[in-house]
Amino acid sequence: MKQFDLYENTDTESKDGYPYFVDVQTNLLDNLNSRVVIPLVPILEAKEYPKNLCPIVVVRNKKYALMTHQIASVASSFLESKEGSLLLNRDDIISALDFLLTGI
Repeated sequence: MKQFDLYENTDTESKDGYPYFVDVQTNLLDNLNSRVVIPLVPILEAKEYPKNLCPIVVVRNKKYALMTHQIASVASSFLESKEGSLLLNRDDIISALDFLLTGI
């Protein structure tokens, strides 16, 4: 598993609201049995998200917001369906995490 890999949510109860997760945990901790992830939600045209906390990314030509404030830990085995990588969005993701943790 690599940092910024994107995974499909395979949980039937939550995948409509949270179709994807991005793994934000460093690769240096691969020996742990869990990963820290940020859920992605589909952009709703009437909904605005704070850009510094919820950066917008494009997955399969659709826009999603990273819900950084809903960061979570999941079992590594939960992340079984890799969809790609958000490595190109690294700076925005790191900035959102910095804002969440430090307010800067």
